[in-house]
Amino acid sequence: MEENGVSKYYLLMEQIKGEILSGQILPGQKLPSENQYAQRYSMSRHTVRKALAILEQQGYVEAYHGKGTFCSEQPRRRKNSRNIAVVTTYISDYIFPRLIQGMDRVLGENGYSIILKNTGNSRQREARCLEELLKKDIDGLIIEPSKSELSCRHISLYQMLDRYEIPYVFIQGIYAELRDKPHILMDDARGGYLAASYLLKLGHKRIAGFFKADDMQGIERHKGYVRALQEAGLSYYPEDVVWYHTEDRKMKPLIMLRLMEKSGRLPEGIVCYNDQIAGMLIEELERLGKKVPEDVSVTGFDDSLYAQRGKGITTITHPQEKLGEMAAELLLEKLNGISAEKSRIPEMIQPQLIIRGSCRDRHNTEQKSSGKVILTGPAELRETGS
Repeated sequence: MEENGVSKYYLLMEQIKGEILSGQILPGQKLPSENQYAQRYSMSRHTVRKALAILEQQGYVEAYHGKGTFCSEQPRRRKNSRNIAVVTTYISDYIFPRLIQGMDRVLGENGYSIILKNTGNSRQREARCLEELLKKDIDGLIIEPSKSELSCRHISLYQMLDRYEIPYVFIQGIYAELRDKPHILMDDARGGYLAASYLLKLGHKRIAGFFKADDMQGIERHKGYVRALQEAGLSYYPEDVVWYHTEDRKMKPLIMLRLMEKSGRLPEGIVCYNDQIAGMLIEELERLGKKVPEDVSVTGFDDSLYAQRGKGITTITHPQEKLGEMAAELLLEKLNGISAEKSRIPEMIQPQLIIRGSCRDRHNTEQKSSGKVILTGPAELRETGS
């Protein structure tokens, strides 16, 4: 068990710790004897004893003379490391740098440092990140769940965080099994509703939706889209809705748009999951010889740099820095023992609609309104200068 010059006792210690953190060794369970470990890994009892001594010092195991070594029932609270782990699905994508900036500002002002990880929106990588972080000295965790609409396969790792009294806050999504845990979310259903309602207000009757199927945000934005159609008295047509997953996000939306155009079912307006998809569809429409917004109006979500290029994309605000700040503030409350009942941090952020040049008013021949904000629902729509 010696690799790259790392001592055998350290490798064994990490092996046993990993088994405890993953739930292979349960609280109160007796560990194999020193002789059994020595035979299993071809090492001396002295080496095994050294590994177990470190685990006992760290609070993972408890040794009882004449009885053996047992996994701790209640691990000791970690020391005050002043480290906060932040796990996001991506780091380089357009909204994440500002999200992290907001967290870093609040946490830095309170004397904390960030350990940054990303999962690539993979549940397997999320599990590996959590296993790794459980081996480190961290005081808390802010995490964006991977594929949050799917069932979480590593609940035991979150239960381990609870065991170690490490508070955690979910952002931009939360697993159904953990809905009672602290979280900060956008009101995504409201955002989808505002986008679809605006297109309806402009006189669009055939409105398609392109939504991500494997995260909570996509499902909620679709709910808002459906609600807007229902309130307008329009029928919902499944063929007007394109669902895609993380793995096919760069191809399926374009393929389905081409099929819509080829079959003569091109909509008057499109509500997109985010600005990135909106930008892709606008470029594809232009390749198909269609003009935006003259032939098709398009809305996005996030108010990212994608939405600010050229004549701009009508989009939903996503206050990334504010979201990061609120998540950090909520985690600080948990670290300071403030209960959910006494928290001053809202769990939901309300969106607004930013009007730019990707939508046209079908009631009028002239395109108007750019860089304005829709503040309320369609029954009370009003515009104010941004």
